[in-house]
Amino acid sequence: MSQRQPLRGHGTRPTLYSVLRRIHLGVALIAVCTAGLALTAIGVTALRVYADHNVRLVARSIAYTLEAPVVFRDQVATAETLAAIAASEDIARATVYDRDHHVLAVWQRSGQAPLTGLRHALVEWLGTDAVEQPILHQAQPVGLLRVSGDPRNLLHFLLQGALGLLACLLLTAVGAHYLASRLLVQIIEPLRNLMRVAHAVRSQRDFAQRTPPAGIAELNALSEDFNGLLDELQTWQNQMQHENRSLAHRANHDALTGLLNRAAFVEALEHAVRHAAANDEYAAVLYLDSDDFKHVNDRHGHAAGDAVLIAVAQRIRASLRGRDTVARIGGDEFAVLATALRAPADAIRIAEHILQAMARPIDLPDGSPVQASLSIGLAVFPVHAQGSQALLHAADAAMYGAKRRSGGIWQSAEPRLDVTQ
Repeated sequence: MSQRQPLRGHGTRPTLYSVLRRIHLGVALIAVCTAGLALTAIGVTALRVYADHNVRLVARSIAYTLEAPVVFRDQVATAETLAAIAASEDIARATVYDRDHHVLAVWQRSGQAPLTGLRHALVEWLGTDAVEQPILHQAQPVGLLRVSGDPRNLLHFLLQGALGLLACLLLTAVGAHYLASRLLVQIIEPLRNLMRVAHAVRSQRDFAQRTPPAGIAELNALSEDFNGLLDELQTWQNQMQHENRSLAHRANHDALTGLLNRAAFVEALEHAVRHAAANDEYAAVLYLDSDDFKHVNDRHGHAAGDAVLIAVAQRIRASLRGRDTVARIGGDEFAVLATALRAPADAIRIAEHILQAMARPIDLPDGSPVQASLSIGLAVFPVHAQGSQALLHAADAAMYGAKRRSGGIWQSAEPRLDVTQ
């Protein structure tokens, strides 16, 4: 029988086969066992997290479905609905309580042989904690669902994986017996470089890292492919960062005017009130509503209405100080948050600047001018309210007072303010 010839390397580089012949049996076994244990530990942890997440999703779905029978405390319908859903999921037990914590229905998986010994201990170890999910009706709790997951399927999967891993280790031990007894630098150094870069990418999210060329043909090809993968990941990361910034902006801003939306404004208001209280400062909310917006929409169309809203937003923003915040609350309503005021009268001057800016007509897309006056209600912290929501409501009520009087004016919350204060 002819002797097997070694593979030729790329250029003067040796092949991976010629180097692997000299690897020691013990090193190979340690590497394989370590990788196997690490993968097993990571796999078990990931599967347990997945199982727990799945139980929570199932509990949320069941709680939503049980809303009607729990509201009417229909034990029969509750039990039937619970059994119909739970039977097809990895659930061991589910209990439904009414709002008084009385049991309405209990479902428990049956028809499985009892577990003993090691299998029972593994099931107990793999099992997830019971999940409690409130049952809501019109955002009010009317009951409680407690669900316990069934880890039997997970146990079967892990046992099969363990048997496969053991078989792979045995085969590797037999094959590694024929390898050489020294571990050469030609393999260790490229793998260390690969590990270093992979760790930097994983821990620091630094996709600009690259592995240097390797002295072995196959490892050099692996390094080049790994670097190519990092190129793609870096491009993907840049795209994701751009998209995340765009999504974050859209989540906090009004699409039409580019102003903050209501949720972002409320968050900014809460922060401003806390800061003003801590630093003994004044802060004000101005609630603005367009007096003639419905007339513009009805007469000129929605495109003209959008143009008016955009122009109003621009004029409000141009009338404010650099540190003030403006938001579109909804429809034709806007709100201004003025912080670090020296006196309550500063809020009045801001309102008057806005009214002056709105005195000029707004040109519609068809060239026709319209007058878009605003009614402004203002409330000052801590003069009119001590909390953010109360401050916003006070400004809203003052705005409706200004609209009832004549529109196109400002009015403060009670007690009334004037420019001398």
